[in-house]
Amino acid sequence: MKKILVANRGEIAVRILRAIRDLGMLSVAVYSSDDSNCRHRILADASVALNGAGPAAYIDIDLIIAAAKSEGCDAIHPGYGFLSERPDFAQACTTAGITFIGPEVKQLALFGDKGSALRLARECGVPVMPATHGGATLEQIEQFFDEQGRVGIVIKAVGGGGGRGMRVVKSKDQIAELYARCRSEAMSAFGVDALYAERLVNRARHIEVQIVGDGSHVVALGERDCTLQRRFRKLVEIAPSPSLPEALRAQVTQAALRMAKAVGYRSLGTFEFLVDAESATLPFVFIEANPRLQVEHTVAEAVTGLVLVQLQ
Repeated sequence: MKKILVANRGEIAVRILRAIRDLGMLSVAVYSSDDSNCRHRILADASVALNGAGPAAYIDIDLIIAAAKSEGCDAIHPGYGFLSERPDFAQACTTAGITFIGPEVKQLALFGDKGSALRLARECGVPVMPATHGGATLEQIEQFFDEQGRVGIVIKAVGGGGGRGMRVVKSKDQIAELYARCRSEAMSAFGVDALYAERLVNRARHIEVQIVGDGSHVVALGERDCTLQRRFRKLVEIAPSPSLPEALRAQVTQAALRMAKAVGYRSLGTFEFLVDAESATLPFVFIEANPRLQVEHTVAEAVTGLVLVQLQ
């Protein structure tokens, strides 16, 4: 790779531009009409205006590919959000002869569909929370709510993350309204409105394991504890987790590695778990994997001394 287009904006675009510069490569930024004065456009070696305003400009695959071709880029880094987890975008890059800096297309498709990711976990012997399949209908989610003994469920976007397209349901009469809201949010944020539901756990800790792989070998770079959240958005990340007993830490880490190795994982990824150290029957469950660079990657960098964007 010699010239990389950054298909993102703001903080993460600046972060990637810095890594590109440190590696001695050239960078190209893209920007919407309302981002013409943003720092990422100014810091890049070159920049291309996108025909549009707001988030819509950054998720137009044809525009991004055209911008990369016009500047002679041989690689694209999607950052996080926007197109970072879209297998169709990764495939478009490959078709155009451009390296997609991220997981393989089939891995994006697998982990981007949380139902498929849960099936992989079961195949790998990793415990999971009771859940519906991906793309569940309203009626199927209502039936699932009843099957859980009415203890509560969480409706989630299949292709989502960051708390968007996600709602806690504690009463059956809430389901229809919250289902509609989740679909709307998911379509607006990710361009995919498919949903699924899983059982609600009230007191578990949220642990995520940072993975990096080259397609042949996979290693874990420790875990982060992101239990402190507001509206499913993480407020504080602690690494390593101060609450995990060593034996359980090893089990969670090995579970993440088994799943990543099973698919020959490439690039960065985060495997997320709910952990209840006091449970004798189900001390941890896999909930999802994020096949991309995460907002919280800097926490792992501070602990390990590795530069994760450069590793990608």
